[in-house]
Amino acid sequence: MHASLTRQSVPWEAVIAVDGADPARLPAPLAADPRVRTVAVPRSVGAACARNLALNDVRTPYVNWADDDDLFTDDAMSARLGTLEATGVGWCAGWSEDLHRDGSTTLWRCPAPPGRHEAGDVWTYWKSPADTIPIGPTTLLARTDLVRAAPMGGLVQGEDYCAAVGVTCLAPGILLPLTVYRYRKHAGQMTQAPAYDQLEAAAREHAWHYGRSLRAAVRHGEHRRG
Repeated sequence: MHASLTRQSVPWEAVIAVDGADPARLPAPLAADPRVRTVAVPRSVGAACARNLALNDVRTPYVNWADDDDLFTDDAMSARLGTLEATGVGWCAGWSEDLHRDGSTTLWRCPAPPGRHEAGDVWTYWKSPADTIPIGPTTLLARTDLVRAAPMGGLVQGEDYCAAVGVTCLAPGILLPLTVYRYRKHAGQMTQAPAYDQLEAAAREHAWHYGRSLRAAVRHGEHRRG
């Protein structure tokens, strides 16, 4: 992840949540990079809580969630940032690829189509909780205030589903037909854990209902103001 950030052509900062581990274990290239800051969580609290605590330290106007074992494409930040600045929308996303151990990739086209989406429209492409999520959470570059209003959900897994539908329900955005994120497939992924499937259906259902309810609440508020 850090190596892919160093290849970006626009300025960036990284806030790393060290979830219950010794911050001294941070790899030397990251520790030596002044653009990298850490938030040491004294005990392991899980991905959702650790990420939300790290969000407290974000100083940039836009933010992108990312996992330490994945990577951004070289033009991921410049393409989305340019779109955000040119259009004034709240978020910009792209496609993602699975990166396999042999170096090959498999493109994942999310259910939401490329183009502009008004607030709440992305959720409509998530037809049922059992279906795949409508947009890739880690492909979203969004205004920091939106991410703080719709951060990681309070789940032990699937917390990023809530973040994705939350941000896209609160503001219009644009999905680019461009790969911006590579999801590295390996045996140590949380999704490969033996107990992962035990809660996946419930996590998806929770995030699906959250998106539906948030979309309805935002649209009701707009209707009353109108």
